[in-house]
Amino acid sequence: MTVAAKKLDPVTRSRLHEEIVSQMIGRIVEGRFRPGERLPAEREIAANLQVNRATLREALKKLEVMGLVEIRHGDGIYVKNYLDSGNLELFKAIVYLDDVFDPAILADTLSIRRILVPAMAARAAENRTVEQLEELKSIAFAEGDENMLERDLDVHHLIARASGNLLYIFILNFFNQLFRDHGYLYFSDPENRQRSSRFHRDIHAAIAARQAEKSREIMAEVLAYTEERIFAYYKKNYGARGAKRR
Repeated sequence: MTVAAKKLDPVTRSRLHEEIVSQMIGRIVEGRFRPGERLPAEREIAANLQVNRATLREALKKLEVMGLVEIRHGDGIYVKNYLDSGNLELFKAIVYLDDVFDPAILADTLSIRRILVPAMAARAAENRTVEQLEELKSIAFAEGDENMLERDLDVHHLIARASGNLLYIFILNFFNQLFRDHGYLYFSDPENRQRSSRFHRDIHAAIAARQAEKSREIMAEVLAYTEERIFAYYKKNYGARGAKRR
């Protein structure tokens, strides 16, 4: 058995290909497999992982889709530089590698949201339909603050749809599970839930009036507030340890 093959551990979970994918992502991101490195032959990797080759191939296909490896038929499997070829699926997989949410990844996630979502709100103000506005109103003016996380996700998703930009919708869909798993960092505080309720009404009013810049401003303000409160909660409760998933 080669040294490279020994970098992988036998897998034991019922969905074996998923554990192989997670293990390979971890090894590549950690630098234990370097960009350009040729991996051992399939049969050697499968033997070391104690899985059959069909299971290994299923995992390798997923890794290839994520931009982590290149399968050159008749030549071998090569590690790619994930910083050049990685995509959102890889980002999501990295987020869920461990039981805690790395603060650097949290910062990256909130940062990209702060860049994209205000523009999405401005487009929604310009492009929304009467039907979309009525739907937004029904969510924004709902009574109480229970299930505020889901309500907030619904508001953002509707704004994405109203923008008319398919990419906004898909990006928001991609991050929804991430926000559901970590929404308690923000929505566990009653004051934050009240702030979100006010935001829902304010953004509805701006979009109803087709005020694109006002919509952009309202969205930017609430995202800045959200980010500040999340990191305050994070620092108080977790420090440098990372937040647990729920």
